[in-house]
Amino acid sequence: MRVFSALFALFITVLVLPASALAQGLIRDAEIEAVTRDWSNPIFEAAGLRAQDVNIHIINDGSMNAFVTRGQNMFLHTGIITNAETPNELIGVIAHETGHMAGGHLARSDDAIKKASRPMILTMGLGILAAVAGAPDAAAVIISGAQKNGAVTFFAYTRVLEAATDQAAENFMEATGQSGKGLLNFFQRFRYNEVFSGATRYPYFLSHPLSSARINALQTRVDSSPYRDVEDSPEDLHKLKMIQAKIVGFLKPPQTTFNLYPETDTSQPARYARAIANYQIASTKKALEQIGELLAEEPENPYFNELYGQVLFESGKADQAVQYHQRAVELRPDSPLLRLNLAQALIATDRADNIETAVGHLKRLLLQEPGNSFGWYELSVSYERQDKLALAKLATAEQAYAMGDYLRALSFAQRATIELPQSTPEWRRANDITLVIAADPRIRRQIAQSRQRRPRH
Repeated sequence: MRVFSALFALFITVLVLPASALAQGLIRDAEIEAVTRDWSNPIFEAAGLRAQDVNIHIINDGSMNAFVTRGQNMFLHTGIITNAETPNELIGVIAHETGHMAGGHLARSDDAIKKASRPMILTMGLGILAAVAGAPDAAAVIISGAQKNGAVTFFAYTRVLEAATDQAAENFMEATGQSGKGLLNFFQRFRYNEVFSGATRYPYFLSHPLSSARINALQTRVDSSPYRDVEDSPEDLHKLKMIQAKIVGFLKPPQTTFNLYPETDTSQPARYARAIANYQIASTKKALEQIGELLAEEPENPYFNELYGQVLFESGKADQAVQYHQRAVELRPDSPLLRLNLAQALIATDRADNIETAVGHLKRLLLQEPGNSFGWYELSVSYERQDKLALAKLATAEQAYAMGDYLRALSFAQRATIELPQSTPEWRRANDITLVIAADPRIRRQIAQSRQRRPRH
């Protein structure tokens, strides 16, 4: 059965990759999200998707991977961003994943796996019968054959699907006036990673198997494009280097950052990375000096303002931090994360007027991101400090609901419905939460299990 387990694990990796990747943790950053969104939206629109309906998630994982799931969700590992040599490479990967999304390939992949697994499971059953009948050698041969045939059936389908998606990606790149060279270069750099070779090191090529024929077909499409020789703009190249430096600065050990970006490197991305690394090691004075130099060069950069405010805030200087977060929001008023940082700093000042201002920012943020659990938490804190306890309970219910903690959401929503004036929008929302939870059998089962796990006194 060891062979069966290996094949089963392979299929599980293909099917359940999002869940395992999510275990690494999603990260949020206003600058990284803005850059990837600016590059992605034209691709989504070229694919016939509504850009605002597609969610882009960044996973804190240094391995190279990208994938999509149902509900128009795209996931990019930090590793695929830092390994991109040009924006065009990263945009090419995004275009490829968009092809899967637009083509409905997730549902089709499920069907292909079912078709591949049927003969495999039947043959596996014969192998088990042979083992029970006292012929373990015969059983091993049969099971091994089942493994091979099932994998061949599935990956034959996958290769066809990937080739079609390459063509779709090239169409999207061409429709947006961009070269398809990026995706081609990305594949050529890692073409030795075939289905089973190096898959653990480069998980992207486990679910995206390469072949010479596939790369040759893409090469032909790219060469025939009128946009073949279009290059990335200096501005886009700079943006990529800046978000790569930010990822390294925040997610790598500080010494690694200092080694990758030595003092001899005076470029802006290198100074950005070193400033973040100094902030990470609590060298606050040096970090503020370095960020201040960046701000002097670009006072209208919202992300330099944000970082300067963040260092001040986490140094216990919320009053000073407010002006920098305020400036960041003025420069990028469409960014919910910048608005959340401003609200957090305003609340920390513990001044009544600032808390009232924070409530306004949080309400606007939550209109953009109703599932932002930290936003709901900060709103509950604001209402509590204003002695608006019923509204604080409703915000806590919203936070718990966004986090999937339905037992806690139900408890606070029920309390809010008792204390809020009936027929107000807030009362109706609290009532909606209780009704939705009551109407969903899956949620009711989860609540029942949570109650069973609670310690009894």
